[in-house]
Amino acid sequence: SVVLRTNTLKISRHELQQQLEEEEIITEAPIEFPDGLLLEQRQNIFTRQAFRDGLFEVQDAGSQLIAPFLQVKPGMRVVDACAGAGGKALHLAALMNNQGRIIAMDTEEWKLTELKKRARRAGVGNIETRVIESSKTIKRLENSADRLLLDVPCSGLGVLKRNPDAKWKLTPDFIDRVRELQQHILQDYSNIIKAGGVLVYSTCSLLPSENEEQVKKFLQANSNFELEEEKSVMPSAGFDGFYMARIKRK
Repeated sequence: SVVLRTNTLKISRHELQQQLEEEEIITEAPIEFPDGLLLEQRQNIFTRQAFRDGLFEVQDAGSQLIAPFLQVKPGMRVVDACAGAGGKALHLAALMNNQGRIIAMDTEEWKLTELKKRARRAGVGNIETRVIESSKTIKRLENSADRLLLDVPCSGLGVLKRNPDAKWKLTPDFIDRVRELQQHILQDYSNIIKAGGVLVYSTCSLLPSENEEQVKKFLQANSNFELEEEKSVMPSAGFDGFYMARIKRK
């Protein structure tokens, strides 16, 4: 399924659905994804005026649950530390009503360049991008954020339906390296949030060793953090699979 996320900074879901219908694009509005619209027929949506006007993004339904899980509010200082091309950062900006500050970070500069382009189209003005050049980039942000999103690199087992070729790289050695990186990010980046702040650790994997077990290991080593809630979204009806855990710094 092709799933759209309404850019609520510019339009409501109901209005977007009507506008698309006028262009003969029929969509369904699922109850469990408040900003989501499912295309009835697969088609190239990127040529449409509504896309050029920044009224929506293409974003998997499971992925659309992660930004709300962080429980952001307008005016907060938020860090998205594995931002990629920024789908979740843009969603956070909409949930914050373009108020406050989002620092979107990644090790790959080209992804952040793409994010800037998408932010301009979406009318988002509260995202600042930073390339992670070394551990100093992270250290400078210690104790500075109300919210932290760690959408970490993973095996991608939850998105195999969309990327079937990915299964060929899923060797035990590859998964071991990924798990090591995930734990490193959790341990090192978690100090970005202030006391009383909240982080969300998320993956598009279904493996407990990348999900619940990573969170458990982190909490055992860091008694000043506590688990608030965790949630798994199983792949179904063409949607991707995701895991997310919300952790509070005491």
